[in-house]
Amino acid sequence: MLLQYDGSGFVGWQRQESGTSIQGVIEEALAKIEGRAVTLHGAGRTDAGVHAVGQVASARLATPLDDETLAKALNANLPPAVRVFGLVTVADDFHARFSARSKTYEYRIWNGAAVPPFIRQFVWHIPQPLAVDLMERAAAALVGEQDFAAFQGTGGTVHTTVRTITSARWAVQSISSCWPGVFARRDLVGSQSPGGDGPGGRMLVFEMRGGGFLRHMVRAVTGTITEIGAGQRAADDIPRILAARDRSQAGRTAPACGLFLMNVEY
Repeated sequence: MLLQYDGSGFVGWQRQESGTSIQGVIEEALAKIEGRAVTLHGAGRTDAGVHAVGQVASARLATPLDDETLAKALNANLPPAVRVFGLVTVADDFHARFSARSKTYEYRIWNGAAVPPFIRQFVWHIPQPLAVDLMERAAAALVGEQDFAAFQGTGGTVHTTVRTITSARWAVQSISSCWPGVFARRDLVGSQSPGGDGPGGRMLVFEMRGGGFLRHMVRAVTGTITEIGAGQRAADDIPRILAARDRSQAGRTAPACGLFLMNVEY
């Protein structure tokens, strides 16, 4: 199933002993339909407060409902913050997490004196000016197979911190003063249309695509690059940080509210 959710107010994707999780509310909905407990597997375990536009999840069911009817039944039993936008029956060997080949994340920053109230739950508000050209230069150094230990959050348990990033780029998103246009148009950095026509600010979007990510990796990278954009670090600091393999050498972890899981490829 293809899922979208507003992660505000959830403890994250993964079911936990306390708090409401995305996985938990979907499993509860599935159990009502299936008449038994169902285990759901997600492509990515997004953290508390992180959102998704293209999360993928899979489960084994015995329901006689066809795909379209099942999707409607799920949405009827899910909270409004979680929606199923597509559902298909797949081969027995498919697994939402282990069959995934690539994921794309976006991090969104509102760069301006005041953040529009309609988007406050979905952006990191940075009022001071940011040099996007320097941030774009810094992002280019992330591409390739590299050790990202310096950008791993605490609590991560992995066999290796080496990851392959296929693209990392910044964009300036042009928005209108009307709500329907807030996320409507995006222009690549360096194009003819620089954006910034919103009420006293501009939307900056950082996109990372790769085969896998460490815990808090995108947020740690984003926080570090914004320090470069603010003039607090040199534009060529990323290679040094990667080589150090030391989290203390990188910058702050950006807040969860600006992060979106955009797409999963199989």
